[in-house]
This record gives sequence, C-alpha cells and structure tokens, in this order.
Amino acid sequence: MDWGLKNRLSRIIKPDTGRTVMLAVDHGYFLGPTSGLEVPRKTIEPLIPYADSLMLTRGVLRTSVPAESSIPIVLRVSGGTSILGTLSNEGITTSIKEALRLNVSGVALSIFVGSPHEKETLLGLSNLINEAEEYGIPVLAVTAVGKDMARDARYLSLCCRIAAELGAHFVKTYYCEEFEKVIETCPVPVVIAGGKKTPELDALKLAYNAINKGAVGVDMGRNIFQSEAPVAMIKAVRAIVHKGKSVEEAYEIFNKEK
Repeated sequence: MDWGLKNRLSRIIKPDTGRTVMLAVDHGYFLGPTSGLEVPRKTIEPLIPYADSLMLTRGVLRTSVPAESSIPIVLRVSGGTSILGTLSNEGITTSIKEALRLNVSGVALSIFVGSPHEKETLLGLSNLINEAEEYGIPVLAVTAVGKDMARDARYLSLCCRIAAELGAHFVKTYYCEEFEKVIETCPVPVVIAGGKKTPELDALKLAYNAINKGAVGVDMGRNIFQSEAPVAMIKAVRAIVHKGKSVEEAYEIFNKEK
C-alpha cells in the first residue's frame, strides 16, 4: 500500500483510535428524497463536525457540502438503479478522474453476492480497484443484501472475504449473530451499516456490539439523521466508537445532549 493510499485511508479510519464514524447520506441515489434527507444540506451541515467522513454521491457533495469543509469524503460511485427497479443491477456512475477532481479520500460501490448480477458487480469492484489504485484511492466494498438473502455470518463472511480477495481496502457490511466470524475471516477492516431506523438505544447497542466484536467503526445514516436529535445521536455513537463508552453511558450522553 503506497503512501498516498495510506494517507487517504488514515483520513477515514483515524490513526489515534484505529476507528471511524462514517456518516452515510448516499440513500438518495436509489431511494430519492428519503425521510430526513429531503434537503441534504440542511441535514448534513450540523453533523459535519462530529463525523469522521461522509459517504455520499457527487451530486450531493457538490450541492450540499460547503467547499471550505475539510471533512473526508467517501464517494459513492455505483448506481444506475432505483427502488422501483432491480437494485442489484448497478454499474459505475462516476469516474476516478471525477473522484480526484472532487478531492475524495475514498470511493465506494456495492456488490451483490448471490444475485443474478453477482458477476457484473464483482467485476465492477475489481475494475474500480485496478483504476483507483493507480491514483492511491482506497476502495470501500459495500456488501448489499437482497430481499431473499440471509444476513447471517455464513453469507456475510462470504461477501466480505470475496471483497477482500478482490482487493477492497475496507468493507461495509451488516451486523449479525456470530459477527466475530465475519471479522476473523476478513483480512481488511470492516465497518458496519446502521440499517433501517431503530430506537436510539437499539442503534447504540448495535454500534457497541459491532465494535466489541472487531469492527473498526460504523457507517451509520438513518439511525443518525432520522433520530429525534441527530447531533446528540452522532455524539453518542462517537462516544462508543472512539472513547469505548458503554451503551448506558452513550445513551446518557444522547439524552443529555438532546
């Protein structure tokens, strides 16, 4: 791993703790104006000081993140489908040249292991890694899960290991029972997805369990920006990820801050 790639990755996964709180706000690329992201700038700006990086599309980056901000960007570069179509049939939507122009710290795309378009998405990941590595840009592989696929350790271990074998520099996946097996068999850092909105206490338990079983951090979206108090929630998540706080301590921070 060359210096430039290491440097970019260190902007996302903080060297002092070896962990990260990524804020996922890329939902609109397939969901449209989802709840809490109807006006992206209004949602994102108050959260920037507390996120280690933002995961979003180039359109939202250009229109909704202040250019003077120093927040590291993990750019969503896959898409081409919507909630109304076949989600697994994604392709590359944004070039590496564009990613460089936007000064990103990493790029991300989804893979759909076990779907009819498995091969295309895995080759898409491989091609993206080949191109991104020429410029020292780390690649995040997102293990997307279709409706018919189980979010269990066996399946998620398969997805994460394939992504790592193809050269992904870090992986985003779901938390599951026996999550430690996913971590043990994946040779690159793993961050967990927050998933659908749940009560704040449950989301904090998810973050705590994932970190304690080996994840380097979270890439949480709806459980932060759809919270009744988004800033309080991201502060509570940070307390778990970076400060090793318990669920109870983090929930106390949430209640105090809100």
